[in-house]
Amino acid sequence: MNLPNKLTLARCVMTIVFVLLMTLGNVITSLIAYLVFIAAAITDYYDGKIARERNLVTNFGKLLDPVADKLLLISAFIMLMEIPELFVPGWAVIIILAREFLVTGARSVAAASGEVIAANQWGKTKTVLQMIYVFTFLFLAIVIQALNQTALLANIDPELVATIVQSIRITSLVGIILVAIFTVYSGIQFGYANRQLFNMKA
Repeated sequence: MNLPNKLTLARCVMTIVFVLLMTLGNVITSLIAYLVFIAAAITDYYDGKIARERNLVTNFGKLLDPVADKLLLISAFIMLMEIPELFVPGWAVIIILAREFLVTGARSVAAASGEVIAANQWGKTKTVLQMIYVFTFLFLAIVIQALNQTALLANIDPELVATIVQSIRITSLVGIILVAIFTVYSGIQFGYANRQLFNMKA
């Protein structure tokens, strides 16, 4: 197994660690989980970069890399739903999940016919936007959790903290809606780009 594929598998393992840490639900473990997520995202960048530069692109990597991305991001969205300081509605996550399952299913159908569909530019942009969302709002949630725990000791006005929390909740809702919309759009682009492979008409 080449280095890019090892990095992709490492991302899958880091996803499991991320979920376990987030499940513990305290500031320290959430912060460690955040760092694990960053490390996993870095492997996503370098596995593709190394594969292209060293001519190590394989069908296994083409199939596994998008799956590893989906596993990481879907796990992150589900864990964000459990953070009370954020507003990540289930229906938005379901929309994102539906797109990912449909695209993965389409890739499986293509693979059964001997065709491997790599991620296109729309899919890559979708992944970047999803990662930016997780980076931003998981970090803000950790900051808020820390503020809530230290508000009394630091003599911080509780009303100020509540105002900040409410602002972040609203912003997280708007953000996840925009991410869901673009995720659906990228799925439509995927279907259109591969319509001939699936005997679809424009």
